[in-house]
Amino acid sequence: WFPRPGETKHAAVARECRAVREAVGMFDASTLGKIEVVGPDALAFLNRMYATDLSRLAVGRCRYALLLGEDGFVKDDGIVARLAPDRCVVTTTTGGAASVLHMMEDYLQTEFTDLRAWLTSVTEQWATIALQGPRSRALLAEVTDGIDLVSMPHMSVAPGTVAGVTARIFRVSFTGEAGFEICVPAGSAGHVWDALVAAGDPTLYGTETMHVLRAEKGYIIVGQETDGTVVPDDLGLGRMAGANKPDFVGKRSLARPALAAAGRKQLVGLLTADPKVVLEEGAQVAAVPEQPVPMKLIGHVTSSYHSAVLGRSIALGLVADGRAKIGQTVY
Repeated sequence: WFPRPGETKHAAVARECRAVREAVGMFDASTLGKIEVVGPDALAFLNRMYATDLSRLAVGRCRYALLLGEDGFVKDDGIVARLAPDRCVVTTTTGGAASVLHMMEDYLQTEFTDLRAWLTSVTEQWATIALQGPRSRALLAEVTDGIDLVSMPHMSVAPGTVAGVTARIFRVSFTGEAGFEICVPAGSAGHVWDALVAAGDPTLYGTETMHVLRAEKGYIIVGQETDGTVVPDDLGLGRMAGANKPDFVGKRSLARPALAAAGRKQLVGLLTADPKVVLEEGAQVAAVPEQPVPMKLIGHVTSSYHSAVLGRSIALGLVADGRAKIGQTVY
């Protein structure tokens, strides 16, 4: 967070959240992993790796995609963008940058040897500046040439020039607001950042605020809403696992009865009876209070914050048969 003089952490985060929802905020997202996949079979390779159906992804468009392990459990997520017929760029979670590249290279060299594609880590070559909020387009237009931001649809990517620097502009959002992610060569990031500040004085926001904003929309963070035993349907994302695709990593495992059985923990929103109470992340969930030890536990809190926009606490949690319990009380 970026506190002003005399401002507490909680006050700073609340101010940053309101700024993104009401005006425009700017965030350094450079730590996201970035992998370029190049070759005539680049898209076919990614379509085999990711559970999401990418077969019809057009040049200039992006798609949110889930990566599973062979066991069917969610391993990573990110954006797949098609830059040209033979070139894609994939973003990974910050923590997954190295492991996802390793996994992809392993499959490319040992399983999908019939495909002509090459992988290159470009995580450190490109900086990413996220500009988010209702005023993000107007601010970006002040320093951008070569691209019509007004007609640029959500989940698209286009080349352009930002503050005189060649850039890839992605129309994507992890806040639920209108937003853009501006990728520029890392050495030019400071110049572009300063130019955006000078053009419209956006509110700078940090990872604490990013966590609150995405939780308000129910967006997951892999490793927080997942624990190594979560499949797409547990997250409410079952339709993203392309059932009609001939194959993808993890598809066989998703057909196992245990991964579709009743009683699995499912991601739901949690609201406290007292809106001032912020739950502790990792707190256990029970259906019946005051049980003798050992209690029967049915889930846990994955994310918990105070929402300045909603004026109350919010939380996400994995709860057994959670979607069937919406509207009910747990403890």
